[in-house]
Amino acid sequence: MKKLLALVLCLALVAALFVGCQEESKDTAAIKVGLICIGDENDQGYTYNFIRGKDAATKALKEKGINVEWVVKWNVPEGDACEDANIELAEAGCKVIFNNSFGFEPYMLKVAPNYPEIQFVACTNKASRTDDLENTHNAFAAIYEGRYLAGVVAGMKLQQLIDDGTITDEQAVIGYVGAFPFEEIKSGYTAYFLGAKSVCPSVTMKVQFVNDWSNATLESNAASALCDMGCKLISQHADNSTPATMAQSKGAYFTSYNNDMISVAPEACLVGTRIDWSVYFCEAIEAVANGKNFDQDWCKGLADGAVVLTELNKDIIAPGTEEKLAEVEKGLKDGSIQVFDTKTFTVGGQELTQAFALDTDGDFAPDKEEAVFNGAFHESYYQSAPYFGIDIDGIELLN
Repeated sequence: MKKLLALVLCLALVAALFVGCQEESKDTAAIKVGLICIGDENDQGYTYNFIRGKDAATKALKEKGINVEWVVKWNVPEGDACEDANIELAEAGCKVIFNNSFGFEPYMLKVAPNYPEIQFVACTNKASRTDDLENTHNAFAAIYEGRYLAGVVAGMKLQQLIDDGTITDEQAVIGYVGAFPFEEIKSGYTAYFLGAKSVCPSVTMKVQFVNDWSNATLESNAASALCDMGCKLISQHADNSTPATMAQSKGAYFTSYNNDMISVAPEACLVGTRIDWSVYFCEAIEAVANGKNFDQDWCKGLADGAVVLTELNKDIIAPGTEEKLAEVEKGLKDGSIQVFDTKTFTVGGQELTQAFALDTDGDFAPDKEEAVFNGAFHESYYQSAPYFGIDIDGIELLN
């Protein structure tokens, strides 16, 4: 009897150990995730922001018992090399592959049909949301909300300079370094301008496109030229920190994108805005790890923590900026403030009362869908990728 009892206890112990090992294995088994980047973390801008998101997501997922093994491809150009990178990551066993640049999607879509068990994501783009593949996805955040807030900070600084007699109303000019004349960039700088205009009514803007996503020299030269034209404040939608350092060297103020650039331009940088990609990474990777589906087209904003402001440079922001930001952020979250409120801007002297053509080729935004309703243009309402491509009054395009 004693021997039988001992045997039963022994078997129970072995069973418990076996279950424990299974649970430990479940906790520690890593899901392999691919990330294809147009640059590297040294740009201190666009790709660096994705790496921040990757690291934050890894930590958050680990707390849920999901370990992630990242395989990252750096400095991949928008071309055949991107197709090769997607194939290599698929063959390496990645269960989900994120492509971080606008021009990557066509090459990703060549690969995705051959690996139906792998999820492919094109960030900032729009074709995957409507294709006939079940394993392709688009994702972008409502960054226009963050742009608007950064614009408020910029506008308050310009209005302070006017009130102090440092500049005149007419000298309240913002210079904007843009990558390409695409909707994503136009939406961003228009939202930024409208945020500034909401607190500095005389503000105008000049935009210089560099026709490159990441070219530190071209971005610096564009910022320099804008300062030489009299712009008192510089902002950007380009990948590097050189516009910030150039603005500081020219005595202009600056607001950043993708990263807090106070460290490289402490006398110029007021604030920045960025997408917190960890929010999306966590949702997508957790779904894949648990064998579940996730959104084919994803977009979240301030209310979900997917769009954030960087730290305010309290040494140089205008008085009252923090209080004003809190007020505006609350309004954006509860809907009482609309970024593209049609009462706040004109197009050729006219109020925008209906959706204009959203892209010259007619297919960027969903066909026949009206983006203007309830007194506002509703950005990222029909798709995650921005589709505000309208040139409004007060913004001068230099090229």
